[in-house]
Amino acid sequence: MLVCPHCQFENPTANKFCQKCGTSLVQNTCPECSSLVPFDQMNCQVCDAIAGVTWWAILSAHYPAIEPASTDNVTLATGSNGYLDLQQRYKLIDALPATDDLGERQLQVLDCQPFQLSLLEALVLQQDSNEAPQNPALEFTAPGAQGWTDSMNALAIPEVAQPYVALNRDLYPVLPAIHNAWKWNDQDVLLLEDRSHFPLLMEVWCDQERFPPLLQVLQWLYEMTELWQALEPWQCQQSVLISSNLRADAEDDTLLLQRLYANPPGQLLTLHHLGKQWQAMFAESQRTQLEPVSQFLADVEDGTLKTVKAVRSRIEAIADSLQPDTSPPTQPLEPLIHPVAAAPNLDNLNGTIDRQSDAPTDGMAVTLPPEADDDDDSLDNDDMPTIVLPMQLFNLEEVGRTDVGRQRDHNEDYFGLDIQVSKLESPSGKTIHARNLYILCDGMGGHASGEVASALAVDTIRSYFKEKWQASPFPSAGINDLPNVAMMTEAVLAANKAIYDVNQENARSGSGRMGTTLVIVLIQDTEVAVAHVGDSRLYRYTRKRGLEQITVDHEVGQREIQRGIDPDVAYSRPDAYQLTQALGPRDEPFVKPDIQFFEINEDMILLLCSDGLSDNDLLENHWETHVQPLLSSQTNLDKGVGELIELANSYNGHDNISAIAIRAKVRPSLEHLR
Repeated sequence: MLVCPHCQFENPTANKFCQKCGTSLVQNTCPECSSLVPFDQMNCQVCDAIAGVTWWAILSAHYPAIEPASTDNVTLATGSNGYLDLQQRYKLIDALPATDDLGERQLQVLDCQPFQLSLLEALVLQQDSNEAPQNPALEFTAPGAQGWTDSMNALAIPEVAQPYVALNRDLYPVLPAIHNAWKWNDQDVLLLEDRSHFPLLMEVWCDQERFPPLLQVLQWLYEMTELWQALEPWQCQQSVLISSNLRADAEDDTLLLQRLYANPPGQLLTLHHLGKQWQAMFAESQRTQLEPVSQFLADVEDGTLKTVKAVRSRIEAIADSLQPDTSPPTQPLEPLIHPVAAAPNLDNLNGTIDRQSDAPTDGMAVTLPPEADDDDDSLDNDDMPTIVLPMQLFNLEEVGRTDVGRQRDHNEDYFGLDIQVSKLESPSGKTIHARNLYILCDGMGGHASGEVASALAVDTIRSYFKEKWQASPFPSAGINDLPNVAMMTEAVLAANKAIYDVNQENARSGSGRMGTTLVIVLIQDTEVAVAHVGDSRLYRYTRKRGLEQITVDHEVGQREIQRGIDPDVAYSRPDAYQLTQALGPRDEPFVKPDIQFFEINEDMILLLCSDGLSDNDLLENHWETHVQPLLSSQTNLDKGVGELIELANSYNGHDNISAIAIRAKVRPSLEHLR
């Protein structure tokens, strides 16, 4: 089958265009100029941008020499015209290199059939569909677990590939994704996500322009400690001890591994080796060490700290000592593997924070993968960090777009963005302080009414916060003056009154009364406040938790579920999707906005949308292709939102479509080190 890169539809192999969206299945699309590029070409012929799909190939020792003409009558010439496989799918970009110290060859290959599932991918998917409830090959995270050997043998997965398959769910993106693996002439061939373009961790660590703060360095040590424990059952701790294998995502300083390395034969690796590696890294960075850090490194190397738990606890204590007693509430050191049940702050995890009010708040309505493994005892999940690591914004972008759709003759959606950002530059890096307002409304009430209601709501709320919140002096770092529940509610009720008064003045009645749904997001540095009425939604996407629906629709079906009715029964009602709340049709006592608060404690995408975008589980079904890429700074946010609108027009063109996408990037705070 051919998997469409745009909509992920599975097409027959003979197809030249996607049956669902029409995307070409015989050529790549240039990411820069959108020209069509043949699969066997690396660069676009129009703008010379890289358009081909590449993989990082690892060939095991004593790989047979490739001759211009083999006995299989397949051309496998060493060089740019040769291929790595007999099927001529993986084209050699350069000549095969000589073997390295490990007896391996490592090189980049071009995928000449990028839309076709690899054998490994197909086997895993097939096994996944035959197993209930989950694929054991993806469920077990350690060799020797019950059912592990049978599952891997059934999938015909080479031994060298098994750690990648087993650990990918919990450790991606730290661990590279595996694409394919096979044996040839008793040798192993492994194809991984190509990470050669990411900078080395030590390059980022030693960068004199950025010079990451000590808290960021402690975060890296913490992540390496968790990696050490996760890789121990596979005897792959050597992966953490090779400096050239440690890389960083320059966007957010995330620690990345280029690949896995097996431990040296017959050598038992202990925390002593990890401590020795850390000593070397600090020496190379030439940064001044605080006494607690120097003592910590010595204690790891000489064996005073004997367990991963002890090492983690010491890192947490050092991080805690760097924070002033007067610092505001901040977020915990982030573990690589995220056990939901053991999270230290359940309020933050559920997306809500008590904000001086007993008003009800909604948690997540839907959470999609990546999911956590609550039963992973091997990672000591019962002893999660209790120390907090302060975070701060260093980049914030937003884009709003609306479209009439394919069946309506006018647009009743309306949105507004009010942005106030202060940027601070210093030799230690860039930080920003934000006080931003985002509003999205979906009007109702017929021609020349719905758009009036939605615009009136946006203008009223914008004026309210401009006077009550944004007009005050810009906050200094650490001052929390995000509006509370009472202020958020007052703003929503002011918008309701403005629309209600117009309805009363014009003597509108019944379905003739105009109204609108509403979703508001306020961002004060790393704090977020949310208010909503109706079925316009807020979604949140993070690498660790996947896509989450933050708001819960105000409609009959959800009301019945909250009363204890089974969801299938609740949504079998003919009025299941009828709104139970909206702004404008009724006066103040009938409007009760839901208010929530949460922290930006990791890089995230916030997506406000009208039901034209969220209907039919569109985002739940397509978040991997249309929401996940938006988190990367290399993705044009405006273009990405445009593609979301196009997708919604293909599926939900029956209604107006509106979206506001917010991309927030954070890193450990510099303020606490000054």
